[in-house]
Amino acid sequence: MNRYDFVYFFDVTDGNPNGDPDAGNLPRVDPETGQGLVTDVCLKRKIRNFVGVVHGEQPPHEIYVKERAVLNAQHDRAWQVVSPDTKPADRKKLPKDLQKARDLTAWMCKNFFDIRAFGAVMSTTVNCGQVRGPVQFSFARSLEPIISSEHAITRCAVTRQEDFDKEDKDREMGRKFTIPYALYRVHGFINPFLADGEKGTGFSDDDLTLLKTALNQMFEYDRSAARGQMAPRVCVAFKHDSQLGNARADQLFDRVTCKRKTADDDSPARNFGDYEIAVDEKGLPEGVTVEHWV
Repeated sequence: MNRYDFVYFFDVTDGNPNGDPDAGNLPRVDPETGQGLVTDVCLKRKIRNFVGVVHGEQPPHEIYVKERAVLNAQHDRAWQVVSPDTKPADRKKLPKDLQKARDLTAWMCKNFFDIRAFGAVMSTTVNCGQVRGPVQFSFARSLEPIISSEHAITRCAVTRQEDFDKEDKDREMGRKFTIPYALYRVHGFINPFLADGEKGTGFSDDDLTLLKTALNQMFEYDRSAARGQMAPRVCVAFKHDSQLGNARADQLFDRVTCKRKTADDDSPARNFGDYEIAVDEKGLPEGVTVEHWV
């Protein structure tokens, strides 16, 4: 496994890419700059959903963190394989046998894609340890400030019979928030030391290929009226020959620039064609190569 640092661009048109539950589900925003934000957790959710759909939730591509999942039930499966004689009440702590403790965590890594990729804290009341994943994302940030549009919507049905009977009410009102258009940039990292070796998750080259596919196709499986039209645009990956890396990630990210095509145009951007993305591949540090994943 090689070390990778990558820059990923995606956009949204007439949608809400990541609502903030603490703000009435308004699109997340940096209050100081007005730029839109999308959390790393939101992006990982889309990758998880894609892998779950493509592989039918079958080992070794099961998904650990998913809708209606009972995490302790998943941990129990590992205990049944590694140490079936251990009583349920004694599963709150990892076995004193170090090898068995490692085997529990390894079983979870082997069966669940998202644990191999992103890691997991599995030290709940049924303890399978914890592991840090080799694949990590920053928050995504829009290239320009965003403005949320608020839309009043109606539904030609009521929730309760008494609403219809007592209030002569035949419809209900709601609110919907969208961004007309925004292009987001996010940075990603793959640490080979957390993938390989005795303490690694076992994240493999095949898993990396699946991750690349997910970054290219995950929005196709995540359509909803609330999210509008979302699409991947560019993903530039810097591959290092050395596991330690041949250059700092920030220095490589500076080589990927994005700007408006018409600098003196004060009109708001409304599609990806309003931007120009450039990658400076000249004079790359020795041992670093550029790959285009999207």
